[in-house]
Amino acid sequence: FEFPLEPRFLAVAPISHVTGTNVVPTFLRGGSVHLMEKYDIERMAQIIKREKINFMMMVPTMIYALLDHPRIAEFDLSSLELLLYAGSPMSRSRLKEGVEKLGSIFSQSYGQSECFPITLLRKEHHDLLRPERLESCGFPVSACEVRLLDEKNNDVPQGKPGEICVRGPAVMQGYWRQPELTREVLVDGWLHTGDIAYADAQGFLYIVDRKKDMIVSGGFNVYPREVEEALYSHPAVSNCAVIGTPDVKWGEAVTALVVLRQGYATRPEELIAHVKEVKGSVLTPKRLDIVEKLPLTALGKIDKKVIRANYWSGQTRHVG
Repeated sequence: FEFPLEPRFLAVAPISHVTGTNVVPTFLRGGSVHLMEKYDIERMAQIIKREKINFMMMVPTMIYALLDHPRIAEFDLSSLELLLYAGSPMSRSRLKEGVEKLGSIFSQSYGQSECFPITLLRKEHHDLLRPERLESCGFPVSACEVRLLDEKNNDVPQGKPGEICVRGPAVMQGYWRQPELTREVLVDGWLHTGDIAYADAQGFLYIVDRKKDMIVSGGFNVYPREVEEALYSHPAVSNCAVIGTPDVKWGEAVTALVVLRQGYATRPEELIAHVKEVKGSVLTPKRLDIVEKLPLTALGKIDKKVIRANYWSGQTRHVG
């Protein structure tokens, strides 16, 4: 994981989750761990400067907020050597912006509560001369076997999407007192993660989206992450979330919620046209709302369950 030799780790998210996986390794290297009660960018910058923090882990929404902070150029973040990001995919355009503003300190770890870590995209692979790599979640770590499987549990060909399935000592034994759910996700010793990905010729994995987040609109499968990536490529977009909403004609309509960057103004029609130009008609949102903020979980990830509830309330069919 490319930890600094003498790590000074700042935990800006609760150590009850993935951030906490860095605490013991930091101590094993004789390092120090610094805790924050909540994510506060200016307070964080003060701690980094005072304690010479060289290692952090953040979720993408935290990084977006840092990049959009009006005083980011004034912060002394020069001591940072490693910034791990995890929890959800990070936009390629925003990651490129992060490397340009903060340097080659980014590294991505992918996993889930049922098995962590699964893959790693090292600092050296955040190469702006190979921008397509910024969408990858990297290679499987040595402790995990990874297969990409179709609906019939067959390996998919290179370049074709399949579900990430994992086997190894880090895989959970099962869900507490939920034997049926355990049998559903643990099949013949393989954990079915619910994440859909494809592999390139070099073996880099690229997560398409969560299986359960896929939108079926007019008979076409639409992965929200593709639409979100197109929206992030617009200079006015700070953050966004794409979901499927009930629609009489389409079954599900591609719907986007967008938070604009400070000082930018644009209309929903302009953003819809931008997505259409970048991705084509099928992935173009039927509806786009500009909002002040998006609901977040306690860990700082976008809470799509809350967003969906606003649109699916009262429907006979619900999307989890």
